[in-house]
Amino acid sequence: MLGRMNCLVGGGVVDQGSPRGAARRVSPASGRVHNAAAAGPADKGAVCFRPPHVMETVHEVAVYIHRFHNLDLFQQGWYQMKISAMWEEGASGGKTPASPARVVQYEAPDVGADDALGIWKIDDADNSFYTQPFRIKYARQDIYLSVMVSFNIFNTEEEGPAVSAVILKYELIYAPTLENGSDIQGSSVTSSAAVHEFRIPRKALLGLHTYCPVHFDAFHAVLVDLTLHIVYLKAGANKSSLKIPEQGLHPASHHIVKALLTSREMLLEELKKISDAVGKTIEDLDVTDLNLGKYESLQPPKSVLPDSGKVFPVTTKGVGHLAGILHDFLERPNGVVDGTSDMLYTLSNEELLELFLTVSSQLSLLWNTFLKFHRINKTKILDYLRDIWAIDRKAEWSIWTNHSRIEIPHRYLRSIGDDPSHRHSLLRVSGSRKFHEDPVQNSASRAELHRKSIAQMKINTRSVQDMHIYADPSRVPVILIEQHVMVVPQHGSSKDLPSTSSEQKDTIVLPKLQGESSAQKNTSGKKGGRILRAVIFVHGFQGHHLDLRLVRNQWLLLDPGAECLMSEANEEKTSGDFKEMGSRLAGETVAFLKKKVDKLARYGGCKELKLSFVGHSIGNVIIRTALADPQLEPYLKNLYTYMSISGPHLGYWYSSNSLFNSGLWLLKKLKGAQCIHQLTFSDDQDPLNTFFYRLCKLKTLENFKNIILLSSPQDGYVPYHSARIELCPAASSDNSRKGQVFTEMLNNCLDQIRAPSSETRIFMRCDVNFDQSAHGRNLNTMIGRAAHIEFLETDIYAKFIMWSFPELFR
Repeated sequence: MLGRMNCLVGGGVVDQGSPRGAARRVSPASGRVHNAAAAGPADKGAVCFRPPHVMETVHEVAVYIHRFHNLDLFQQGWYQMKISAMWEEGASGGKTPASPARVVQYEAPDVGADDALGIWKIDDADNSFYTQPFRIKYARQDIYLSVMVSFNIFNTEEEGPAVSAVILKYELIYAPTLENGSDIQGSSVTSSAAVHEFRIPRKALLGLHTYCPVHFDAFHAVLVDLTLHIVYLKAGANKSSLKIPEQGLHPASHHIVKALLTSREMLLEELKKISDAVGKTIEDLDVTDLNLGKYESLQPPKSVLPDSGKVFPVTTKGVGHLAGILHDFLERPNGVVDGTSDMLYTLSNEELLELFLTVSSQLSLLWNTFLKFHRINKTKILDYLRDIWAIDRKAEWSIWTNHSRIEIPHRYLRSIGDDPSHRHSLLRVSGSRKFHEDPVQNSASRAELHRKSIAQMKINTRSVQDMHIYADPSRVPVILIEQHVMVVPQHGSSKDLPSTSSEQKDTIVLPKLQGESSAQKNTSGKKGGRILRAVIFVHGFQGHHLDLRLVRNQWLLLDPGAECLMSEANEEKTSGDFKEMGSRLAGETVAFLKKKVDKLARYGGCKELKLSFVGHSIGNVIIRTALADPQLEPYLKNLYTYMSISGPHLGYWYSSNSLFNSGLWLLKKLKGAQCIHQLTFSDDQDPLNTFFYRLCKLKTLENFKNIILLSSPQDGYVPYHSARIELCPAASSDNSRKGQVFTEMLNNCLDQIRAPSSETRIFMRCDVNFDQSAHGRNLNTMIGRAAHIEFLETDIYAKFIMWSFPELFR
């Protein structure tokens, strides 16, 4: 059944019916047949014919390309995807290259007549597959390609199942729009715009069903919805008349049969889980088709599929038992097993060959049953696998994150009018540094230790590995996450809060109160009304409105329904007064919200608004100033998540970067930038009349449900303590009026975070430690500019944080 399957594709046929990958490819354009098995030795890219082995096997990797979503491509034009599979570097010597085996257009492509050129094609020269070309004209555009291509990765009897990984390579091909509308495939200006590679570990080649999104790179931000389905099969058609060679079976035969049994069990288990998840029964399977006869004792006990009267031999011990089988099978060196404990080694050659043919036939039946089941339930299966993928990301990316709970004291220090003698006793409560007295060095040391542990780690997984991350795991940003979920009374003041850490209900498990409150509001809101989730992104000093586009793109990947505003109100106007900048942002935000609410009025109205802000550098000061503006007062009750990326919330007092401080002094003297005077508290002789002191007294933070402060010990442009809103050693030892004013500002900010305006507030501090080895020792790294800008030039840190805490961003 698997050995011969004809698929009508766009007027063409791909037939996988010959041994050793001799695929008959009929060109839809010309009708000419290219037979790889019959090709001469001189044919470029041809696969030379060899007689089939008794136990020749194949790993089939099916790639379902569902949707191409243009998130943020900068250039209009014609695009297409090129897909190829190859052995991992260093493991391909003498092995047959992976080649496209079959193509199925399981739905007509949802592309307009003017937005598509030609059809898909297979390139025999490099064993690659090209989707049909399509035209991208605007942002957030969807192209539904709905095509499946499978690659065959062959193994001889001597090789057995794959012992090395396979790389799946996705390439984005681009050509500008031509007036004559010529085919992209024949265009001389076609170029490879971006590449995204994934590694399939050898364990996953025995069986895998997973969602695998392709994003390409920061300059070609797209989302390609893909699912991968992998199975281990007998190569070619099943022939019951195969005879044992005179020299007998190869020693690897037992290993092959065991791998096939494992693949069978994994496919059965996945079929059960997927059918349960989509709520559909697989009707095409019967117990008689899946019985191993006298070899049934080699398999775990049987169970019955829910909602089905048919016995289905699925392991009752579930995924954990299957993982144990797989680990036991794969972890033995060179596939060697102990013959005294393995029942397979008690079988004669005839029995082993009979079992091989039986299991191969059942795998073929199961695989084709799944492919048919997938065609019928493709949307539900995609949704299920995507949900599983999202859940698994938090566990996978925990390799690069380190979580801890924080204890925020009631107040760090006494206020200005209090007795300073109490200061040192309270400091002992708040100080918990273990590595170094300096918080900056402490964070850097913790991150360095974590990075070294990653470099020594042997990452062994059955998941598909994104090579943007796994190509060099020790170079990925390390994130130290400190969490504090505050449970505060609805009625009362900060004085009523518990004063000891044992009384505080700290937890690293995020509550789902947001969903409950939404459900309550739904009962009283308009029927058919929608929730408006608006996110405002604000750039920093002398920045551009697209500075935060990578963070915005990650937010949209997590919440495609979010409405994003990249603020332009203060572009080229960031040298003035923060009050004016805040007023401009408030007006821009109100106009944006009114426009979106008016639009929703045509669809039943807006029953709920969730307003979030993301700022970089002084953009955070502008955000807080805007929140104090009367224009935004009606929207304060709708504030949801605030993400501050390296924001100087406490100004530039106690900055230890002498080079940067000198630069600020020059800006004040030569440029007369008002915002620099405000940041350095030189805008008034009395500290109590300075802009920052008054800003910290305003209630700009207390209405957010979630507050996330991102900082980096490598960032020399913003004082570390200011980005984190915490005490610094220099301020703690300063008994002057400056130290007292700073302490009052800090306490005012923390009081807002503790304010009882919400049942539960999630407060997080995230230290992002970038790998700067590629920068070397230069001026940018010395003055801390490299890390400050790195927040804008990479999105991995945002991806880790957002997908680890999705409740905060949708």
